[in-house]
Amino acid sequence: MSLFDSLNHNSSEAVDIGKKYVETTKEYYKLKLFQQTTNAFSFLSKMAVIGGLLFLGLIFMTVSGAIALGNALGSIILSCLIIGAALMLLGLLIYFLRKQIDKTVIKKMSETFFDD
Repeated sequence: MSLFDSLNHNSSEAVDIGKKYVETTKEYYKLKLFQQTTNAFSFLSKMAVIGGLLFLGLIFMTVSGAIALGNALGSIILSCLIIGAALMLLGLLIYFLRKQIDKTVIKKMSETFFDD
């Protein structure tokens, strides 16, 4: 009977160790998910604030550039067309470079996401 008691005791210990391992792993992944979520939210928040301010700055610079160019050319309409065309060319350039931008973003985010 002592052999069966010993096996029963060892089996119970193995089950307890397995349960403890599962619980510890569950807690680890919960903390890892929390870390990644807060990192992503922090990144998006900073990008929204910085992007918003840069966008406002771009609007003011564009309007003031159009006015200055209009005064130099003597035609506000022509200056607005030139500024608009320049912005469209910039947009097309960014469109054609989008795959390189995607690769860069994925590389940077993967470094953050998989930092063990």
